[in-house]
Amino acid sequence: MATGQLFSRQTQALFYNYKQLPIQRMLDFDFLCGRETPSVAGVINPGSEGFQKLFFGQEEIAIPVHSSIEAACNAHPTADVFINFASFRSAAASTMSALRQPTIKVVAIIAEGVPESDTKQLIAYARANNKVVIGPATVGGIQAGAFKIGDTAGTIDNIIHCKLYRPGSVGFVSKSGGMSNELYNTIARVTDGIYEGIAIGGDVFPGSTLSDHVLRFNNIPQVKMMVVLGELGGRDEYSLVEALKEGRVHKPVVAWVSGTCARLFKSEVQFGHAGAKSGGELESAQAKNEALREAGAVVPTSYEALEGAIKETFQKLVEEGKIAPVSEVKPPQIPEDLNIAIKSGKVRAPTHIISTISDDRGDEPCYGGVPMSTIVEQGYGVGDVISLLWFKRSLPRYCTKFIEICIMLCADHGPCVSGAHNSIVTARAGKDLVSSLVSGLLTIGPRFGGAIDDAARYFKDAYDRGLTPYEFVEGMKKKGIRVPGIGHRIKSRDNRDKRVQLLQQYAHTHFPSVKYMEYAVQVETYTLSKANNLVLNVDGAIGSLFLDLLSGSGMFNKQEIDEIIEIGYLNGLFVLARSIGLIGHTFDQKRLKQPLYRHPWEDVLYTK
Repeated sequence: MATGQLFSRQTQALFYNYKQLPIQRMLDFDFLCGRETPSVAGVINPGSEGFQKLFFGQEEIAIPVHSSIEAACNAHPTADVFINFASFRSAAASTMSALRQPTIKVVAIIAEGVPESDTKQLIAYARANNKVVIGPATVGGIQAGAFKIGDTAGTIDNIIHCKLYRPGSVGFVSKSGGMSNELYNTIARVTDGIYEGIAIGGDVFPGSTLSDHVLRFNNIPQVKMMVVLGELGGRDEYSLVEALKEGRVHKPVVAWVSGTCARLFKSEVQFGHAGAKSGGELESAQAKNEALREAGAVVPTSYEALEGAIKETFQKLVEEGKIAPVSEVKPPQIPEDLNIAIKSGKVRAPTHIISTISDDRGDEPCYGGVPMSTIVEQGYGVGDVISLLWFKRSLPRYCTKFIEICIMLCADHGPCVSGAHNSIVTARAGKDLVSSLVSGLLTIGPRFGGAIDDAARYFKDAYDRGLTPYEFVEGMKKKGIRVPGIGHRIKSRDNRDKRVQLLQQYAHTHFPSVKYMEYAVQVETYTLSKANNLVLNVDGAIGSLFLDLLSGSGMFNKQEIDEIIEIGYLNGLFVLARSIGLIGHTFDQKRLKQPLYRHPWEDVLYTK
């Protein structure tokens, strides 16, 4: 066990098992105390590496993350404190690993419920190797104005209120972390504050004892008096009694053992800590308080009188000239986190993204204002979800059914079209699903699958301007523009596209109006007079029928319809549908374990 000061303004720690809040609190304390370097040197997250962004005052810093304790210790040889936030299941193993590192001198174990047999082994190893274990079941410790462990002393407001940003003259040790906060406050009211405070933890076998730390405080010149807060259960306080009797403590000790109310209960009572249970008269709070009083400690008659006893002891030391007045300093203002400031109404900040289609802030995500549970319970289909996320409204069932038909009809068109071919070649090159899918999607454009928007745009413009099919087609010809949605490499007047026929049949049956589709058919009649294969293709059918869906449903105004066509909604429908097929082709090639594709040279015209 160390015999003097554990921490300083240069102390740095390694933090095991990343927890954002306690680390940020440590860094805020550093800034409050005017430290030049952050007290957290690195984080250990088993299996992961990189950096974590945190704040050191107003400056955002990157703290290294290491995958193992050994790697962290090698990277930060001056970090001698190990703060262990592992669960009770793994705390012992990780602590032992840290204790075995030559650079680590102090380990704080935060977890409660560490098996007692494991704790005993840790204690034995630490004592044999002159190392300090604080905990288990501890909040940690603090040296005022220099260093603190994790959540010790709570919020910044509490730290400032207790004047922990600068050193005082009192050494404090307790079993309880919560009561430590209370006593920091009490001590700050009636003295110049603490120099160092330790919560050894409430387990039956603490890694270090009350007397261990009192004896340390006795060797620290800046500590002029000690305050000890024990509790019923166990016999830890008696080691302090022996130290006092043997004259190993030369400074005043004010002590109180909590739990005197236990005698009011007829049966044995287990208080909050595992070790807070009296195992007989010797372990009672009354017996311990009396033993400490007889050994020379200042022991008040009740907890309520503890503050007065601390004040009286401190004032006596001041009168004797053993404590000089502490010069007060004004701590710097800790910058407030933006999210906290926004919640409190202190600042307003612009958002970076606008979303009007979904919201995940509540108990469940909402699509277009409709909760996810409603979508499932009401039996919504894919078309309904598309109507909510794309069109921001619940379209009639005939509309959403039409969307679903379009998706089914456009899902795939065999392995020979450019999109499927690209996905197949990419999959056979051993690439992953996303790469294979994207390679196929990138072929979608004006020549492949991208004609739906253009078909809708040109058909709408021609119809709305009252152009005859002749005027429309010949006008496009003069501009050198092919009529989108017209023409097919295979289909013809005598070999119609079944997909187009199915879409037209559905629209005639369910749509209130099919004026744009009828206009597209009139255009087809004219183009067929020029060539047998200039038929209305599936792009033209979907484009014209979507115009009928938008205008005939009565749920969109002219401006909204124009915007939908301009943005590219209809091509989005093809992209969504064809993704199904491209994924299928990718899986098919991987399932078949097809080798790398190489195009046959005899299928290439080599020419000068």
